[in-house]
Amino acid sequence: MASNSLKAPFQYERISLEHVEIDNKKKAENMGATLKRIWAYLAVEKMKLSLVILMVLASSGLALLGPFLVGMAIDDFIVTQETSGLGMLLISLIIVYLFHSLSIFLQNFWMIGIAQNTVYTLRKDLFKQFHRLPISFFDKRQHGELMSRLTNDIDNVNNTLNTSVIQIFSSVLTLVGTIAVMIYLSPILTVVTMSVIPAMFLAMKWITKRTGPLYKLQQKNLGDVNGYVEEIVSGQHVVKTYSQEDKVIGQFEERNNELKKTGFWALTIAGFIPKIMNMLNFLSFGLIALVGGILVIVTDQQLVTVGIIVIFTEYARQFTRPLNELSNQFNVLLSAIAGAERVFNIMDETQEEIDEAEAIEISGTKGNIKFDNVSFGYEDTPILKGISFEARTGETVAFVGHTGAGKTTIINLISRFYNYDSGKIKLDGVDLKNIKRSSLRQHMAFVLQDAFLFHGTIRDNIRYGRLEATDQEVENAAKNANAHDFIRKLPDGYDTVLDQDGSGISQGQKQLLTIARALLAAPAILILDEATSNIDTITELKIQDALERLMKGRTCFVIAHRLNTIQDADTIIMMDGGEIIEKGSHEQLINLEGHYYELYKGQLR
Repeated sequence: MASNSLKAPFQYERISLEHVEIDNKKKAENMGATLKRIWAYLAVEKMKLSLVILMVLASSGLALLGPFLVGMAIDDFIVTQETSGLGMLLISLIIVYLFHSLSIFLQNFWMIGIAQNTVYTLRKDLFKQFHRLPISFFDKRQHGELMSRLTNDIDNVNNTLNTSVIQIFSSVLTLVGTIAVMIYLSPILTVVTMSVIPAMFLAMKWITKRTGPLYKLQQKNLGDVNGYVEEIVSGQHVVKTYSQEDKVIGQFEERNNELKKTGFWALTIAGFIPKIMNMLNFLSFGLIALVGGILVIVTDQQLVTVGIIVIFTEYARQFTRPLNELSNQFNVLLSAIAGAERVFNIMDETQEEIDEAEAIEISGTKGNIKFDNVSFGYEDTPILKGISFEARTGETVAFVGHTGAGKTTIINLISRFYNYDSGKIKLDGVDLKNIKRSSLRQHMAFVLQDAFLFHGTIRDNIRYGRLEATDQEVENAAKNANAHDFIRKLPDGYDTVLDQDGSGISQGQKQLLTIARALLAAPAILILDEATSNIDTITELKIQDALERLMKGRTCFVIAHRLNTIQDADTIIMMDGGEIIEKGSHEQLINLEGHYYELYKGQLR
């Protein structure tokens, strides 16, 4: 039983590493490209970076000077029992260590500022990228996983910049300087000190080969856990309704367990580094003392003095300490690079198609939209086939049909969340592809099935339709949307703060607020997607009354499943399999006694 429990983690490690392993050449190219992109952000702070480098040079030089002065004190004063000049040397030693501490403080202070500015810009660029990506990108991703890139992965980069960059640079300088001074003092003891390097190199190679893939997998697993948590928290009502608490807890435990195991093995293997370094450090001390002592006795301090042995014991520590720090920071760097790669992967995603060169701004529109033999497919799957219809100014066009018929896709094409493949869609005779997306959407408003409210006051949520609107205009929009009465009864009225899910008000009241938002926007084109579904009868009457005011004089596109809500539409389009199978007014389609008639009759029953 014990053997199985010991075997399982190592078996897990082997499977996990196979899952994430890539060939060394590609890994090096990816790492190099990621480091270049991080440097591009750091390079903005060239002046501060120069000061940091200057302080690192100073601290490294002073760190080498301190032990050298101690060795001089031993050879020139303690061994010879000469006191003249010892006081001045001790004062010099104090000054060296004071300035050493000051230089370390300054380099850390400036580097923290550089790191914070860098991750600020990185986080800002990533957030901007989110708003440049097409809707299809978010449809395929867990929102929590995307949030993990913006928070955890960038924090990982921040922590590395705060500590690792300075330590790596300082370690390299200290290492080079220490070797140079050691060779100057005693080539023999230098060889003795460096004899532990091959063992260090082999140990580091073994460790980093395993920790790199594990850190990358750890970041992936962390994103999976965040995505799953966000999904379950958002769908908590569904979980409880279907009594699936045990199931989701079990699924979370699986993901959490994967994260625990990758984190455990990454940190455990990386934790070997200080133990190995300390062991080799003690070995180095012993060898220096042994060989140095023999040389002092045999050569009567002609090759090596007692002071030099003391200097070498300190330099041996300084020699292995940079190697230790380099190895530790290399693992931290690998973790940060894994996080940075995930951030840059999002930044490299294909953005929403840029507007065509000839695209124009429109200051106003009549709202006349015409589809002419429009076809569209998504990822090689045909969705719409030869769609043709016209919505004249002020008319209402309703789409009905079973799920997957293509109703929502038509709305996405009108708002240019997707670009149609063939045919033409024209607004007031101008091809939609020749109109800038932002300009087009400024003349549109949406009232969707799931009313979305932002965290903030009711006033701010309504004003989202037109940010420059006055308080009076906001209240007028609420009155026209039949929302004013219930808002007045709330404790703080229009200044009542809502959570994102609108807790404290009903689903119908949330829908009235989104209608008020659309009224305030005063769009020429209005899109309604099941705006009255799942609403009680009394509230539905209020919503229908508000929608009539909202729709008046505007070109409206309505997606409906309840046919009694669209009987007054100018045109009803029945869709199936991405094609229009029937088209006409309610009376015309009833008289036709086709698919719409059967659907209507079924709903009446």
